[in-house]
Amino acid sequence: MNLFKTSVLNGIAVAIKLVTALGLNKLLAVYVGPAGYAVIGQFQNAIGMITTFASAGINTGVTKYTAEYFDDDERQRSVWRTAVIIVAIGSLFAALGIAIFHRSLALLFLKNEAYGSVFLWFAATLTLFVFNALLLAILNGKKDIRRYVIVNITGSLVSLVVTGFLARVWSLYGALVALATNQSIVFIVTFAMCLKTDWFRLQNLIGNFDRSIARNLAKFVLMALTTAAVGPTSQIIVRNHIATTLGWTTAGHWQAVTKISEMYLLLVTSTLGIYYLPRLSEIRDNRELKQEIIQGYKLILPLAVLGAGTIYLLRDWIVLTLFSPDFSPMKGLFAWQLAGDVVKIGSWLLAYVMLGRTMVRTFIITEVLFTVTWIGMVYYLTDIYGVQGVLMAYFSNYVLYWMVMFILVWRQCR
Repeated sequence: MNLFKTSVLNGIAVAIKLVTALGLNKLLAVYVGPAGYAVIGQFQNAIGMITTFASAGINTGVTKYTAEYFDDDERQRSVWRTAVIIVAIGSLFAALGIAIFHRSLALLFLKNEAYGSVFLWFAATLTLFVFNALLLAILNGKKDIRRYVIVNITGSLVSLVVTGFLARVWSLYGALVALATNQSIVFIVTFAMCLKTDWFRLQNLIGNFDRSIARNLAKFVLMALTTAAVGPTSQIIVRNHIATTLGWTTAGHWQAVTKISEMYLLLVTSTLGIYYLPRLSEIRDNRELKQEIIQGYKLILPLAVLGAGTIYLLRDWIVLTLFSPDFSPMKGLFAWQLAGDVVKIGSWLLAYVMLGRTMVRTFIITEVLFTVTWIGMVYYLTDIYGVQGVLMAYFSNYVLYWMVMFILVWRQCR
């Protein structure tokens, strides 16, 4: 399946996800307000970190090697069996740790021990949560885009129904419980979808641990754990800095405008994940790799520019329709955020080569370096420009990142 067909099919899932996300966004804006919205952002970052550590961050590697061994069924099954053992052990230990330290985690991430029971809900469903992600990684590597799309649509609908209901009943606490349990519910659908294929059998997931496969996956563990450590941590640091210096309401405004970016860029970012990584993993010829990147720039970057321009023109309507009058101050935050989004997508088209080519050292160094530079820019520019400085730092940091990606990654295509 080529990039265009994948984009169209994925676009269906993204359209449905957008509709459900917009409806859910409105419910959360009404029921939890700007300050509660910031807390939800904190918890989402916590979930991202914990699930990555629980799965040992191997899902990207599972996708890569499933795609790479497309002509070797036995090697594929070895990847899956080894991954299952790693994920099972990691998730059980992580769940136990969460259960023991649930109050401390609530204080660390949510600044309130009263939300400790939310982490108990998360611990109870964590294993299903990470196994759902593993099955999705396998579907992605097999390029079974149709089933992958169906599962994503199901996930969107489950999220809307469960989160909307619990937020209405229990307000912020209900929304947090829903975020902790949604993906574990979707696991049932994902597993059923896999069973319907002609290549998936339950016994394919149960077997011996392959040390050579584990060593290959370990390269992705380092990259994934680096991302899990520096990505959400930097978000939490920046959000806390905004809250401390400008207030939690302002932090909620920043969280809201970044959420808008996530939603309108879904088509672009999800296409990168479900098409580019498997495709780049297959390619062995540098000339072909270069052509694939150029094709991506021709199709994906214009979509990002079009989306950003549309969002900017409709920003007043978006704030009032998707949020509430309490979020009106965020209208002034769109320009720098949207400019940064376009630059980010441009840089990511090159950065994905690091995953496809398993450039571990380069990936880790650049992830850590540009996380540090972003936080440093945020602290410096916030003192001068207030919350606008956070978005200015976001744009400036991705400009630098794109330049470095061009120097480090483009030469791989020669």
